[in-house]
Amino acid sequence: ISFHIFLTLSTKNNKIRKNKIKEVDKMMHTIVLILGTLICLVGVVSIYDARIITARMFGFGDQNEATLGLKMIGFVLAIIGALIIIFNT
Repeated sequence: ISFHIFLTLSTKNNKIRKNKIKEVDKMMHTIVLILGTLICLVGVVSIYDARIITARMFGFGDQNEATLGLKMIGFVLAIIGALIIIFNT
């Protein structure tokens, strides 16, 4: 009789553990999805507003090279964010 009680309790504990693992997995999936979306957003914004950002942040003379560099960094960030979103689903 005690063995039967042990098996019932262990089965209930396993179900509880599996449910908790599923909840944590869903939460991590959501966090990674939000992180990928934010990285992609930062990349797109830096591409779109590169000239405005370089005018405000950097004070050196050649603004065109700084704008080009910021657009390249934004492009790479947008690609990385999109890949995180794609491979997370």
